[in-house]
Amino acid sequence: MSETEQLLAQKKRGVEGTQTLENDQDAQKLAQLVRGGKRVLEELKSRVPPSLFSVDKEQFIGRELIEKLPDEYRIALRNLINGFLEKVRRTSASDIDFGGLGSKKMIWLRIHGEKNPMPELGTYEITESDILIQSILLSSQREELCEGRNVDFSYTFTSSDKQIYRNRANVAFDLNALSLNMRAIETRTRSFDQYGFHAHVTKNLHLRYTKEGLILITGITGSGKSTTLDAIVDLNNQNVNAHIIIIASPIEFVHMPKKCLIRHREVGRDTVSFKKGTIEALRQDPDIIIIGEMRDPDTIMAALEVADSGHKVFSTLHTSSAVESIDRIIAEVPNIEQDRIRSRLADVLRVVLSQKLIPTLTGARIMAKEVMVMTPSIRAAIKNNNTNEIYQMISEGHQWGMHTMEQDLAKLYFDRKISADSAVNYSNNKRRIQQLLKLA
Repeated sequence: MSETEQLLAQKKRGVEGTQTLENDQDAQKLAQLVRGGKRVLEELKSRVPPSLFSVDKEQFIGRELIEKLPDEYRIALRNLINGFLEKVRRTSASDIDFGGLGSKKMIWLRIHGEKNPMPELGTYEITESDILIQSILLSSQREELCEGRNVDFSYTFTSSDKQIYRNRANVAFDLNALSLNMRAIETRTRSFDQYGFHAHVTKNLHLRYTKEGLILITGITGSGKSTTLDAIVDLNNQNVNAHIIIIASPIEFVHMPKKCLIRHREVGRDTVSFKKGTIEALRQDPDIIIIGEMRDPDTIMAALEVADSGHKVFSTLHTSSAVESIDRIIAEVPNIEQDRIRSRLADVLRVVLSQKLIPTLTGARIMAKEVMVMTPSIRAAIKNNNTNEIYQMISEGHQWGMHTMEQDLAKLYFDRKISADSAVNYSNNKRRIQQLLKLA
């Protein structure tokens, strides 16, 4: 071994040694937080009458324990939650879950798409989890939880290295106990260029080139819809002087103004509902309106009306393809109204991006996407109730930047990024993906 190689090997051992030491220190600090938090939870649990259950129990915990917590107890519980969330960031996990009977008393993390328990984070009785979950809720959120059996909110914490992280959270009742899910929100937007969209697609997403229309980003929960939407917001924020209004539940990534004036309105805190927030936005001189999710017929109708008024509207749907998205919107209204909605949707819709996160051969995840761009043929198919013809139009629309989910999955397979099994499992059209894979 040459002198240079010896120096490089020595340097590598030094770096690995430093990383091991830092990991050991992190593990020791987390273990200390777990012990301190566990002592507090065990004491508080002993004060909960065993005769109480469900809402009565949660109301007692909120009113008699959480509202009266000494500062040192409150800090210990908050530090425990924050310690869990630091673990989420260090392991590149997307979600953390705990509470309820089904958790087996453990904390669960989803890392690269797989959710597994983390025994090193301690075990927690159901009452202890209930107390820990309620400790991060505001009094108004506890009231909403007991009344509606569910509450959505955002949670921000500062890590030990002084980084500020935001998380999207949901607390729900689970067999008379509480369960919590938190999703880590990225600290930076993903670069729009990384998506590799065709120039024609980009022009439809960019306010500089198109001032109106409805753009949908669709996919199942956890497919990266919010990340894509944030990248599109950032594209416009960097390049045009405009006003963007974001309506979400809850607000996840907070965009700092660059060239755009940006308003963030959280449903339940800044506006009553998605529908109300969308209608209110019309009186606030917007150029772009972001509707976090079209989750009900009223919001869908409001989005169509706002897009029809000449504004640029972006929103999301829990659908897996462009055709399913179109059919879902039309199906949300009574039969007597469907022809009118079909015509309006055909007039305002510009792009549908449907996406999925696929496990790679290296154990990470990569995005596969379907892209539909409105053309005269697709517009006519929607108006004439021939949406079954749209899939073929997408597959043949390369010059417009279109491709089906199956075409993108096949490309990822041929690029040796995903396996054939993953391509088939994540496809919407099994017969078509098998045909494409046989072309190799």
